[in-house]
Amino acid sequence: MKLRPLWILLLTSALALSAGGVSGCSSLKKKPKIIKPSAHDMADQSGDTSFRAFQNRLRKAVSKRDVQMLASMMTSNFGYSWEPGGEGAGVFEYWSRNNLWPELELVLGEKFVPSGNYMAAPPEVTFDPDYKGYRAGLQLVNGSWRFVYFVSAPPSADSPQ
Repeated sequence: MKLRPLWILLLTSALALSAGGVSGCSSLKKKPKIIKPSAHDMADQSGDTSFRAFQNRLRKAVSKRDVQMLASMMTSNFGYSWEPGGEGAGVFEYWSRNNLWPELELVLGEKFVPSGNYMAAPPEVTFDPDYKGYRAGLQLVNGSWRFVYFVSAPPSADSPQ
């Protein structure tokens, strides 16, 4: 008779522990999904000294329209238009012909934020899919910052090309 209550006590204790263990098991709880940046996503470089120095030199070169300095800061395949042939040579003529120097100064005066593997300005390009303005992109190329693109909004799918 004395064994029966001890046996029931052990059994109920074991059941209570196993039920508590299952409910507290972290593998059964739903874990929050952690989104890891892709290997191609750039971290925010806006506070980096070399980024800020490059950005300041770029702004000064644009305000002076110093095409030699600008050319040294750009990639060889710099993107300036969505039209075929809108990269590389001809960018300064394109900006002058279309009076884009003031627009370029405005965009470069905006805050740059990470966008894929670029630092892009203005920030709206990263969160507003309907943003229709110009945008600029800077990128680390072989350890040095380079001006990679300055383009208008991409053409819509239904616009003629």
